[in-house]
This record gives sequence, C-alpha cells and structure tokens, in this order.
Amino acid sequence: MTLKRDWSDEDFPLPRKPVRLPVILSLEEITTFFGAIASLKHRTIPMTAHAAGLRVSEVVHLKVTNIDSKRMVIRVSQGRTIRIATSCSRRGCLRSCERTGTMLTRGTGCFQATFPDGPSAAMPWATACQLARKRSGITKPITPHSLRHAFATHLLEAGTDVR
Repeated sequence: MTLKRDWSDEDFPLPRKPVRLPVILSLEEITTFFGAIASLKHRTIPMTAHAAGLRVSEVVHLKVTNIDSKRMVIRVSQGRTIRIATSCSRRGCLRSCERTGTMLTRGTGCFQATFPDGPSAAMPWATACQLARKRSGITKPITPHSLRHAFATHLLEAGTDVR
C-alpha cells in the first residue's frame, strides 16, 4: 500500500524496448560460412534455410513430398498455416544429399532423425552454426534465424519485390 491506495501493474507505464535491427551477413560471408561447415548434411540445413528463407524448425520438419524441384518451390506447412517458399538456388545441395544417402530413406522426412521416422532436433544445427562461425573467422553473431534475415535482405538488395 502506497499513499493508501491499491496499485495494479497496469497503472505504471513500462519503458519501451529499443528496436534492434538484425546483423546481416554479406554474400561473401555467407559463402565463407557455408564453406566452414564440414559435413554435407550439416551444411544442407542452413543452406536450405538461407536459400528459401525458412525457419530452422521448418527445414527440420521438411518432407520430401513438399519439395517441387520442377517449379523450384517448397511447400511449408507448420500447424494451421501453409505457404509456398520460393527456392532454391541451393536445390543442387538437396539433390546431392539425396544421392549420398544423408536424407531419410525409411520415412518421409528429409533429414536423418535421432528416432526412426522422426524429425531431427533443431539444437544440433544451432551448435553447428556456432562452430562454423568460429571456423570461418566471422566475428558477427550468426544464428540459424539470421540466415532467414539474410535471405530477405539479399532479395531486397537484388531489387526483388518481396510481396
């Protein structure tokens, strides 16, 4: 009780959070970053996330049936929403994974799972991103989601209408 009044949390205005812009990697930094990832399977997930602008959880849950290589699009379905992601300058990377057997053959998912017929966890890919950042010598912070931001920024810089 202050001033003999009951105060609720709604009575006090909260300070505004500053708007922070994400750190964007240049195309050269993206190439260096991908070159620092040793395993083809570990390289495929961030490359797919960057090439199509997908979240890592969307890439991990990607199914072979969702990839339309003739139209160069990926059908992304998460929960109730379904959208089409235009892809894929990195389409060859998905095909090379398919040829070398790093994609799932026993289920419909694209990437090998810890449990049979289940999706891979997103956490190892975040760890692989941090390891690749250290190997490549890039000082900017890199997360799997920053590749999504880089995708959108590179489209805008190229003059593409994102709508």
